[in-house]
Amino acid sequence: MGFDLYILDFDGTFTDVEKEAGPFFASYKEAAVKLCGATDFEAEWERALKTIRQDPGTYGWTYGGHVVAPGDADPYLRATVAMNMIFDSRGLYLEPSDRTPVLQQLYFDNYPKADTVFRDNAREVVDTLLATGTPVFVVTNSATHDVERKLETLAPKHRDKLVVRGDAKKYIVAGSALGDDRFIQLPNETRFPGLERPVYLRRGHYYDLLAELWTKTGTSPEQTLISGDIYELDLAMPEQLGVAVQLVEGENTPPFERAAADASPRGGSSRDLSAVLVRAGLA
Repeated sequence: MGFDLYILDFDGTFTDVEKEAGPFFASYKEAAVKLCGATDFEAEWERALKTIRQDPGTYGWTYGGHVVAPGDADPYLRATVAMNMIFDSRGLYLEPSDRTPVLQQLYFDNYPKADTVFRDNAREVVDTLLATGTPVFVVTNSATHDVERKLETLAPKHRDKLVVRGDAKKYIVAGSALGDDRFIQLPNETRFPGLERPVYLRRGHYYDLLAELWTKTGTSPEQTLISGDIYELDLAMPEQLGVAVQLVEGENTPPFERAAADASPRGGSSRDLSAVLVRAGLA
């Protein structure tokens, strides 16, 4: 079936994050050592990564007192969760008001140092979607200018029609500034098979951005396809709103994320980005 609006996440959806994140990880760790001191840092870092790999659902990304995403879904989350664990063990930045800006600065300072490694068929998928004339947006937590810089290297045929909306704050569990019925009727949380903790749905900043796009394009959730690589961050709330969703799996996608996507009547999962074209009736 076709849709009237296509929304794609960027990191991990367009790109192979495990291949591109090596320089980011190295630079991130150097900055972390300056904050924490070098003594035993490497051993503590490796212990944290091992813990996250063993149970990414429990040891997830905590923001604002909520676990908001699996800890091992991509290297950027992995680094943040590891630093949270190290700060906890060393008694550093214990207040969220102190820790949050430090972690955000670490991420935003080092993200531009990552390589750019697109999925094999990223340009084909984007070109095909843009050629339909249907509105296509990239909605991402990353900074707009960083993503636009990477898209210039992809160079899709109709680049001028591909609009990037960065800093989406999909990770913030909060109310909506709009206060409309669609958001008010969302449940506070849901459950994924195989995941013991709840998944929080009321992510107001992300919702307000989506609602803005629906208003701008004269579309609705039911006419929209959203693709992303982390179900909890990118897709769980939209799916509850009636959006069709496609999980584009990465190397470390947890089984419970895949199960959640496949269990939804509006969902699906795939390792290949071209599944987006299949869902859109374009392949």
